[in-house]
Amino acid sequence: MLTINNLSFYFGGRAIFEDANLQIKPKDKIGLIGLNGKGKSTLLKIIVGEYQPDAGNISKSGDCTIGFLNQDLLSYQTDDSILNVAMQGFERQLELHHQIEEVLHQMETDYKDELVEKLGELQHEFDILDGYSIESKAEEILEGLGFKTWELHKPLRQFSGGWRMRVMLAKLLLAKPAILLLDEPTNHLDLPSIQWVEKYIANYENAVVVVSHDRQFLDNVCTTTVEVANTKLNYYPGNYSFFVEEKALRNEIQKGAYENQQAQIRQTERFIERFKAKATKARQVQSRVKALNRMDVIDDVIDDAAKVHFKFKFGTQPGRNVMELDNISKEYPNNPILKNTTATIERGDKIVLIGANGKGKSTLLRIIAGTEQVKGERKLGHNVNFSFYAQHQLESLHLEETLLEELKYADSSKSETELRSVLGCFLFGGEDVFKKIKVLSGGEKSRVALAKILISEANFLLLDEPTNHLDMQSVNILVQALDQYEGTFVVVSHDRHFISRVSNKVWYIEDQEIKQFPGGYDEFVTWMEDNGKTLDEPIRKAVKEPEVKVKKATEPKPVKKENKKLEKEISDLEEKITATEEKISLTENQLADPEVFSNPEALKKANAEYANLKKELSSLNDTWEEKMIELEA
Repeated sequence: MLTINNLSFYFGGRAIFEDANLQIKPKDKIGLIGLNGKGKSTLLKIIVGEYQPDAGNISKSGDCTIGFLNQDLLSYQTDDSILNVAMQGFERQLELHHQIEEVLHQMETDYKDELVEKLGELQHEFDILDGYSIESKAEEILEGLGFKTWELHKPLRQFSGGWRMRVMLAKLLLAKPAILLLDEPTNHLDLPSIQWVEKYIANYENAVVVVSHDRQFLDNVCTTTVEVANTKLNYYPGNYSFFVEEKALRNEIQKGAYENQQAQIRQTERFIERFKAKATKARQVQSRVKALNRMDVIDDVIDDAAKVHFKFKFGTQPGRNVMELDNISKEYPNNPILKNTTATIERGDKIVLIGANGKGKSTLLRIIAGTEQVKGERKLGHNVNFSFYAQHQLESLHLEETLLEELKYADSSKSETELRSVLGCFLFGGEDVFKKIKVLSGGEKSRVALAKILISEANFLLLDEPTNHLDMQSVNILVQALDQYEGTFVVVSHDRHFISRVSNKVWYIEDQEIKQFPGGYDEFVTWMEDNGKTLDEPIRKAVKEPEVKVKKATEPKPVKKENKKLEKEISDLEEKITATEEKISLTENQLADPEVFSNPEALKKANAEYANLKKELSSLNDTWEEKMIELEA
């Protein structure tokens, strides 16, 4: 359907593509992946003709139509209703409808046989194209993308950029082009909308090429993965998880071939050096020189799976209760968010706050931060020092400062070497640290802002959509940083891979109450599926609901004798968990000690101790959760 032949494209003298090739066949579902700046969005713009290749060509069949969703559409505005804008995807049906109206108008005064025949032909084609149901189809897709029925007749101009992008996505889906090009379609979607789009695209009858950093989205949608790397388009016949495994296998094979060739090169060079002055060996020497010159050199494997080698610590431990929300109520005009709800955040909680847009996630985050006026009481715990990350806070970065100078604002006590180490964790190496903030991309600014928060020695973090604008490598870095972060955090995110890796509790808002599930995101999804629930409908109480309810404030009930015993067991478990976590921290320090990891025997012993402690901690946490559920029953 579409073929990319020996494509080369240069930008500012830098090669983005050189002799790159790809075929897109009907019904292909291709995930286009790669690090930021490697050319993913550029390739889509070359395909639609916005950029012209420097060499090679793109050929396509005559009936191949292309639809392109990109971030530039955020700025599109009109006074047309969002329903009418979405229905523009039905180009042929709307054209036929207009022609039918014209013929009917002519027939009011001139009832010719030719007009009757023309009307019949137009109506027949209109019927074949299902023209009478285009409005209901547009309504279905817009509502699937999160719009309320009463919003469909509001002008597009009244919606924010993210919501306008949803309308443009709806328009493209309704147009059903032969190839659908989607550049970061999940950036402005909440979880229910992402799940809806996944199902739609997975069943889409034509080809799709999607650029995304959402690993689970790519796994659920794509049957083929194309990696943009080293100016080439590398083809993998499977989804993202298949790509990860296959690439590791290819790298292993390439690494072995590289090392074998390097050994052969060294041996040949030693022979040349040893015998180049001997006339009797001149022919053999020349033969080996020619062999070296003819050799196709195998490249070494470039490991782009960045590792975090910096421990993000803080100086002051908070009390057991980091934050208490007591009888909190919050509402906007005609939009109640919370009503008389109570919740507690405890030390060590890694909470992910999920739900559809408009349910109040960001509002709740601002309430916790103390920047939102509410009824009720917000109690900050003893020795709590918190930092708040949100996209709008990127504007507070000092544009004229270098990266090193910017991190100094967060912690002036750290040396340049330490700050360079932190920046290295976030993919800023070498001379990059002297770049000014103003020249960075949105994703790079996000990484700087996250680095600042993690070295600020805050023991409580509030993170609102921290993975927006981050590529997969950067998300992986953030996962590693939060995984070894010893404090408490609450995060709002729609990236399911990210939240499944970092969470140990799930919060959601239902019936204007904060409710929590005492486990990670994966366990929460399993519970939802077992009970036939989805995120875009009320999560009603199941018969045996494994959930710790955060209930409204009520009169205290008499404490039962068995509850006192349970509370004592829970308290003992918490002491054991704290002691085990301290042992794990000490063992991690040992593993980072050069004297240990350079001594095979000591390293083996430390690794075994670390594995046993992690297993013990997991068992203690499982027992603690069981006791908590029993206590709340």
